[in-house]
Amino acid sequence: EVTLGFENFDDYVTKSPYFGCAVGRVGNRIRGGKFELDGKKYSLALNDGPNSLHGGKVGFDKAMWVVKSVSTSAIELSHTSPDGDEGYPGEIEVLLRYSLTRNNSLSIQYQVKAKQRTIHNLTNHAYFNLGGDDILNHRVRVLADAMTPVDETLIPSGELMGVSGTPLDLRRLTRIGNGIDSTHEQMQRGGGYDHNWVLANYAGKMRRAAEVYEPNSGRMMEVFTTEPGIQFYSGNFLAGPLVGHSGKVYGKRSGLCLETQHFPDSVNQKNFPSVILDAGKTYRSNTVYRFKAK
Repeated sequence: EVTLGFENFDDYVTKSPYFGCAVGRVGNRIRGGKFELDGKKYSLALNDGPNSLHGGKVGFDKAMWVVKSVSTSAIELSHTSPDGDEGYPGEIEVLLRYSLTRNNSLSIQYQVKAKQRTIHNLTNHAYFNLGGDDILNHRVRVLADAMTPVDETLIPSGELMGVSGTPLDLRRLTRIGNGIDSTHEQMQRGGGYDHNWVLANYAGKMRRAAEVYEPNSGRMMEVFTTEPGIQFYSGNFLAGPLVGHSGKVYGKRSGLCLETQHFPDSVNQKNFPSVILDAGKTYRSNTVYRFKAK
């Protein structure tokens, strides 16, 4: 088992720190839980200090999705989020398809249809551990020359920061434990890695975004996406003990997330790729996690 999770359903409802779930309507953080769209101001639930996180207090991670179809290699789920849901404007219909492929990959396809102009930013929040212990000995590579620096509440400043010469430079496979406790300002603010990287060549096309390698097991995971950014989170806020698969106890840094996404707080940052979806329009994205062993 290479993901963190529970043995029973109830724990996902009452204890889960977003284990494996679909996150929405807007993943990641929105400053102050506030934004303006077409001259109207909106206020969202604050569930991460002064900010709104992962769709609010009752986000898509807590929704009961409808199973549309099931086959031996895929499942398709749908969810309708009504106008005003957690403070967001406009009804949206979401179609989510998980499929296993012949090249040892998990593909996650998202489709969002808007009935009126609104915002969206869906992602998946799986926690991966390819080795079994903590994730400090994992090697991570993120194909990005820049990231979006954050303030003390993990909200981006709106600027882009080059990663060269910092512990956020993961352009080559880098042992997580080497930089996770760095005194660099950005690492201190995240309590480790909890940042958005700006992926190169964004045009809505599928391309390689990241990879993870665990040397003891020889397992490797590659990440491909059509999204413009990826959040690498090193499980800094996992509060144990959480008892998961086969009695495994999860604590701080027991798993890592690679959340493909639009940038945090994009609705309030005009220089970031837009998360606005016009009425009658459909947004589609795809992320693939491919596994292999060396």
